[in-house]
Amino acid sequence: MSVVVDVADVPHRLAEFDRGYLLTSRDGLVKAVSVRAVAQDGTLLVPGPGPGSVRNVGANPRVTLLFPPVESPGMTLLVDGTAAAEGDDVRVTATSAILHQPVA
Repeated sequence: MSVVVDVADVPHRLAEFDRGYLLTSRDGLVKAVSVRAVAQDGTLLVPGPGPGSVRNVGANPRVTLLFPPVESPGMTLLVDGTAAAEGDDVRVTATSAILHQPVA
């Protein structure tokens, strides 16, 4: 089951989750790193995800943030967006988001 989340509601929804994963890609390879994201000025700031993720964002700005449920059963927050590197950090502008719960 999936529920569409308005991108304007992502900062509010983010408060319901703890750590998540930043998914970046480069040359057909996906990199996943554990991160915390902070809502800031209508975007999501990901402090210090690591140099590999920052390089990947420079090569391909399309990213996904995945926040698993804090308790089971629960819903996973998936946020697709466009990212930009800012020094050692990554700033994500959400383009779409869903809450997803496995059916079985």
